[in-house]
Amino acid sequence: MKKLLITRSIAEPVLEQARAAFDVTLGTSAMSEEACAAALCDYDAILPTLGDAFTARAFELAGAIRCRILGNFGVGYNHIDTAAAAAHGVIVTNTPDVLTDATADIGWTLILGAARRAGEGERLVRSGQWGGFGPKSLLGTHVTGKRLGIVGMGRIGQAVARRGHFGFNMPVIYFNRSPKEVDFPARQVDTLSQLMSQADFVVVTTPGGADTTKLIDAAALAEMKPTGIFVNISRGEVVDETALIEALEQGRI
Repeated sequence: MKKLLITRSIAEPVLEQARAAFDVTLGTSAMSEEACAAALCDYDAILPTLGDAFTARAFELAGAIRCRILGNFGVGYNHIDTAAAAAHGVIVTNTPDVLTDATADIGWTLILGAARRAGEGERLVRSGQWGGFGPKSLLGTHVTGKRLGIVGMGRIGQAVARRGHFGFNMPVIYFNRSPKEVDFPARQVDTLSQLMSQADFVVVTTPGGADTTKLIDAAALAEMKPTGIFVNISRGEVVDETALIEALEQGRI
């Protein structure tokens, strides 16, 4: 029976199916480069997920590789060096489109939470410091009718934009690296600068990877309105975190 490593616990029915076909080992935490290298030698197939460091160095450390497939559990696979995998004859797969609506819903949780200051209010109540209603208490920002800007108009970007257009009557603009037609009212802008300067809410939904690392940098953030609200549901590395912290600390967004 072939050996399968599943690097993190997943749904029990799936585990039952896997155990019927493979000798399964179940991991408990994110794997280092060294652990990934060892796994490539010890298993016929691996189901990794975010945080498992299947880097170029991991493939080089492995030497003679037994594994033939990395069946990534998740849409994003920037923790896997796909070029190194291909060079060593290892197939890489992912699970696109399974989290589109869930991720869009989370994006809207963040939009509404930031605009209406829901997190602040919840913390105030739990701390016992809420003193009752006041006309100026925790005034937030209207969402309905504001301009929504989407960076990356793929499946998730479109799902976020549809919710904004149909649910909140928001004009939608978007920046995409290639021309993109969508089946609802939305306007594509030519540059990231245009989007950042025109949108009241900026939502980043691009894939991760080298092409988008620090796409949202200090220059992009400087284009935002001082009243702008920024939401990232892409990978963390898409945003220059130092630049974002500086913009927030200086009150520029």
